[in-house]
Order: sequence, then structure tokens, then C-alpha cells
Amino acid sequence: MNFDNILAKRNNKTVYRDGNRSIKLFLPQHPKAFVLNEALNQARIEELGLNAPKLLEVTMIDGRWAIASEYIEGKTLAQLIEENPDRKAEYLELLTDVQHAIHQKTCTLLGRLVEKIRTQIAISDFDATTRFDLYTQLEGMHRSKRVCHGDLDPTNIILTEDGTPFVIDWSQAVHGNIRFDAVRTFYLLWASGDTEGANIYLDLFCQKSGISKESVREWFPLVAASQSVGGGEKEREFLSCFETLIH
Repeated sequence: MNFDNILAKRNNKTVYRDGNRSIKLFLPQHPKAFVLNEALNQARIEELGLNAPKLLEVTMIDGRWAIASEYIEGKTLAQLIEENPDRKAEYLELLTDVQHAIHQKTCTLLGRLVEKIRTQIAISDFDATTRFDLYTQLEGMHRSKRVCHGDLDPTNIILTEDGTPFVIDWSQAVHGNIRFDAVRTFYLLWASGDTEGANIYLDLFCQKSGISKESVREWFPLVAASQSVGGGEKEREFLSCFETLIH
């Protein structure tokens, strides 16, 4: 394997290109269950017929878990936006269209969004009264079985030379209410410093989905609360914007 060609580096993993394969190599302390769940998510998504890299292998390399996938040749939307800032709105519309296609799918074999948020609230630093309020708000939300990527931003969409978009990194995929997915994408754009892009995206999402902004905003406190778990400065800043809504 070629360890010289690094595609991306994150807190718990490094992604390498090895010929026609992409190798995601995790740190030794990254839980095995998380790795296997990510691989299973990717396999489930592949079975739905969405444009995602094919899962090739789950293995160990020098005592570290690794996921091998099909390598997708192209540029991420983040790279394209950086290279062509005048086309940002166009690329954000493509992101929204890709997300809309994902949201048309259902897959109850993925984890449940409600259970994920409930767990995050339980381990948060909020007092008992605030946790109860959050649980109550969560229980009142409309249930759905739609596929949610859970981490969709311009870095996770690769556009091939022929214009085909592929979505990568399905580790956070769940089934649930797509409004959650919209708020997550809004947050990721906002946290990257692109407030303008976040607002453009939200307008596009509401236009294309037929969902009102008011309905989407109902999910902001829950997403903000879930982001607070193990979060850093950006997460706390985002949370502070919606503390009044949480309380």
C-alpha cells in the first residue's frame, strides 16, 4: 500500500489513495464497532443505488482498522467552490439536489435518528430540567424513515469529470426526519465560516423540498444540543445561538 498519497486527514483517521482504491485508516483507539458500523452503512447505501463509492474490504493494517473503497476520480465541491467562488451558488444548488435525491430513499436498516439524538442528550452536560425539555421536544417531532447522510457538506461530494456527483463518508448516516439533515448541513457550512453559503443552502433546501423555514428551525435546538457533546469552541458558539430556544 502507498502511504504517501494522502487524500484527507481527520482527528481519528487518514485517507490514502492506493491505485484505484481509497483506504481509510483509523487510529488504534478508534472503536472497532464504529468502523464496522461505518462499513455497514456504506454497504446499505450502495444497495440503495445511490452514487457512493463501492465498499471493497474491511481489514487491519499494522494493527489498525481500515476500510477500502472504490477511488472516485474528481474534485470535491469544496475544492470547486474555492477555485470558482463566483459559482458558489451553483455548487450549493448541486449539493441540495444531491441531498434531495438521498432523502427520497428509505432504509430502516440504518440507525434511528431519534435514538441517536436521545443518546446525545443523555450524555450532554445539560441539567435534568433542560434534558427533559429536549426529550419532550424530540418526542414531539414527526417521525420519518428517510435516509439522512448526517454529515453532508461540500467536502463530502466529489464531482467526476463527466459531472456525476458521488457522496462519500457515510459514517453518520441514519434514517429519520430530513429537517435534521438540513440543519446539520447548515451547521457544517456555518462552522466552516461560510455564513452566506449556509443561508443560500437553507433557502435552496426549503424551495426544493417544499418545507418551510419555520419547520426546519424547530430542529435547530436539538441539533445544537447534540453538537455540544464533545464539541469544541465552534460547537459551543453554535449552541449559544439557540440556548433560548432550548430553554
